Amino acid sequence: MENNDVLVRLRYALEIKNSEMAEIFKLGGKEVTVPEIVKILKKTESEDEEQNYELKCTNSMLDSFLNGFIIYKRGKQEPKPGQPATPEPSIKNNTNVNNIVLKKVKIALALTTEDMIETFKLAGLNVSKGELGAILRKEGHKNYKPCLDSFARAFLKGLAIKYRG
Repeated sequence: MENNDVLVRLRYALEIKNSEMAEIFKLGGKEVTVPEIVKILKKTESEDEEQNYELKCTNSMLDSFLNGFIIYKRGKQEPKPGQPATPEPSIKNNTNVNNIVLKKVKIALALTTEDMIETFKLAGLNVSKGELGAILRKEGHKNYKPCLDSFARAFLKGLAIKYRG
């Protein structure tokens, strides 16, 4: 799933306005204007009938948005002694994007494991605690499991059902 798709689905599910998205990006350390956000969210059709977004959302942009979303929902947290003021980017490659999205949305919305399982159920997907735990683990852990696009889509669909009705 493309980063732009993640933003579009999150924006829809949680009814986030363009001006709020600009503020969230700013909280995450990226300056993105409202016209740029419109381009990130808007699809265009090319000659080969393939749909692309006017402005591509990079991994660093998505990471900034997710970090800003946590700050927007939960407030800024002061770094502990010895901890860097700005965290290193958590999205290092395209294989762990869905895992990071699930983790950070879970943190931002203060969801428990049961809340997440319920969200998946709303979208018609039964997920066990073990499966969810494996997806939420740190990459490199022996029980880590990459989150497939279908899982991420189901979670974002469940959020839309939960928050929009």
